[in-house]
Amino acid sequence: MPIQIDNKRLMIILVSGIAILVFLTLILILRNVGGGGIGPRVAVEFWGVFDDKTVFDKVIREFQTQNPGTTVVYRQFSFEDYEREVVNALAAGTGPDIWMIHQTWLPKHLDKLMPLPEKISGLDRPPMSVKDFQSQFVEVATQDLIVGGKIYGVPLYVDTLALYYNRDLFNNAGITSPPKNWDEFNNAVERLTKLDASGNIMQSGAAMGTSENINRSTDVLMALMLQSGARMTDINNTSATFARSVNNTPIGEVALRYYTDFANPNIRTYTWNNAQPYSIDAFVDGKVAMMFNYSHQAGVLSQKAARLNYSVASMPQISESDIKNYANYWAVAVSKNSLVSNQAWKFVTYLASREGASSYLAQTMRPSARRDIIDLQKNDLRLGVFANQALTAKSWYQIDNSAIESIFAEMIDDINFGRLSVREAIQNAESEVNVLMARSRRSR
Repeated sequence: MPIQIDNKRLMIILVSGIAILVFLTLILILRNVGGGGIGPRVAVEFWGVFDDKTVFDKVIREFQTQNPGTTVVYRQFSFEDYEREVVNALAAGTGPDIWMIHQTWLPKHLDKLMPLPEKISGLDRPPMSVKDFQSQFVEVATQDLIVGGKIYGVPLYVDTLALYYNRDLFNNAGITSPPKNWDEFNNAVERLTKLDASGNIMQSGAAMGTSENINRSTDVLMALMLQSGARMTDINNTSATFARSVNNTPIGEVALRYYTDFANPNIRTYTWNNAQPYSIDAFVDGKVAMMFNYSHQAGVLSQKAARLNYSVASMPQISESDIKNYANYWAVAVSKNSLVSNQAWKFVTYLASREGASSYLAQTMRPSARRDIIDLQKNDLRLGVFANQALTAKSWYQIDNSAIESIFAEMIDDINFGRLSVREAIQNAESEVNVLMARSRRSR
């Protein structure tokens, strides 16, 4: 027998069905649309190294408050895996929207990056112009991160090599202040070095002269070359030139000889050899009076040897009128394949702004790349030296920083183990770097 439904009940069923349909539709809209009618929500993926998530929590939260339609998700990688993971992910069509790059990476990864666009949707003007960049950041960042008049990365900080010295050993040797130039450095090394009757090193004046047992040894050598005036590459960055003479003087060769002489027993400044412990361990144990390193090493020393009586001084210079310090830093960049590049660049420029950088630097205790924050850090006991040095920081075009580091380490070893003369070693290294550069040009 058919079920009879009166008109009133049918109307109730129809109205209820329409109400349910409207309710479900509203839920779907709210799930896919940001509040206040701001459009679809956007997730920006940010990859980095060394810094953990807590470093960026505050600045991400503040950015998301100002940009309620955008979510930034940060992911940290180990240094050993990072570059490979990024390259593989980007090649597979995935990977980050934003990633941190070392300043020497731009030559080999330029084709994977998107420069800051001239126009970003929703903004009347770009968040940063080249002129803004040049006025806000130190010179080395302009040289490293702007290519063809376009900004490819923005620095969060700029670190430099400085002189760490043991105050107790200096006091015992009657040395009242750290060396300001390399002549004073040589004198301090001779006074601080102690050899036994057989010529064995009992106390080293400085960790200088070798490669494998000195932290950042190749950076120290490159710093010497740059200070000396060596032209590391030609004007177009198409070939290495650090073995060539400048004004009839083999400047690169002189710097290399000076560095390796500290490991030569026949030289008065002999103070180190390949049998010495790792430089940082030797400094912690009071077996070496001086070493060169970056600002983050202060935190390492505080953990390893809280009672170590040491100070940090500026890097010795060749010329007081032409100060050059060796730069080492990371910047943030946007992937060429990012589907949300506008939002990614908005976050990058906010992160590098005075407000964003202040938050980041307070968490990491690193020297600023921003000129206005350097003024605030100059008198800081831990960061003051490094903040000042950022203004005179220098870098050079490295087509493959990891390969070049290995080439320079081999160059040092070739001399110390008697395989090649100083001239042969530096000419051989220059040829190997040129092979890298030629290979890079062919692959483009």
